[in-house]
Amino acid sequence: MMTNVTILRPRERIRQDGEAIAALYRNLGTATAEQLVTRALGELALAMSGLDARVRARDLADLARQLRRLQRMAENLGMISLCAVSQDAGICLQSGDSTAFSAVWSRLMRIAERSLAADKGMVDLSV
Repeated sequence: MMTNVTILRPRERIRQDGEAIAALYRNLGTATAEQLVTRALGELALAMSGLDARVRARDLADLARQLRRLQRMAENLGMISLCAVSQDAGICLQSGDSTAFSAVWSRLMRIAERSLAADKGMVDLSV
C-alpha cells in the first residue's frame, strides 16, 4: 500500500508585452494612461470574478463569448499569457471537452491571479 502523497503546486510563467502599456503612456501621457490602465485592470478583475462565479454555478451559457471578451481585454493590456489561456479555455468549451475545460480553467485562474497581482516582480516582460 502506497502512503506517499505528493502535492502538486503548478507555477505558471506569466508573459506580458510591456510595449502595449508603454504605448499608452507615450500616446496619452502619464496621468491619463495611469487612469486608463487602472480602470482596465479593474474591469479585467471584475470580468474574471464574474466568469469564476458562472463556472462555479455551472452556468456555461454565453461563457464562450465572455471568454473572447476577456481575451481582448488581456490582449489590449499586453497580457500574453492571460490572452492565450482564455482562448484555450474557449476552445475547450466549444469542443465540449469538460475535462480539458476544467484543467484549462484552473490554469486560467492561476494565471489571472498572478497577472493581476500587485507584485509585478513575478512578471516576465517579453516583447
